[in-house]
Amino acid sequence: MRHNKKINHLGRKSAHRKAMLSNMASSLILNKRIITTTAKAKALRMYVEPLITRSKEDNTANRRLVFAYLQNKFAVTELFREVSTKVANRPGGYTRIIRMPFNREGDAAEMCMMELVDYNDVYTGTEKKAAKAKTTRRSSKKAAPKAEETPAVEATPAEEVKE
Repeated sequence: MRHNKKINHLGRKSAHRKAMLSNMASSLILNKRIITTTAKAKALRMYVEPLITRSKEDNTANRRLVFAYLQNKFAVTELFREVSTKVANRPGGYTRIIRMPFNREGDAAEMCMMELVDYNDVYTGTEKKAAKAKTTRRSSKKAAPKAEETPAVEATPAEEVKE
């Protein structure tokens, strides 16, 4: 049974696993999207989402804790400046795993793309909303005004003077 075995060790020693997850998290934050194996992406999701949650509150203690995990000051700066403002009102679920239709060439490992949710324009629909114009569905009969609804033309003041 697998009781209390939450961490996927990914076939590595703990120091190698921590360094790999740190590098992958930094790449995800800087590039907003990475392609990796599905097992690594699931392990990375558990690693990076608490860091993104911590970045919502910008103070020295949180920056130091996040830097202890990432070990990359550029990634920490990007996380606290750009990413935290985009995810400020999201309660969780900052990453998305999309499975790729192909497997890796050498060992046929299942590949996936991991991305930050708020940086994908296809799923968030920011481009579609701007480009799509509002249309209404009406028949041609209703579009033409009825004779009863047209206002009567009144005489203008210039015409009244001539009479």
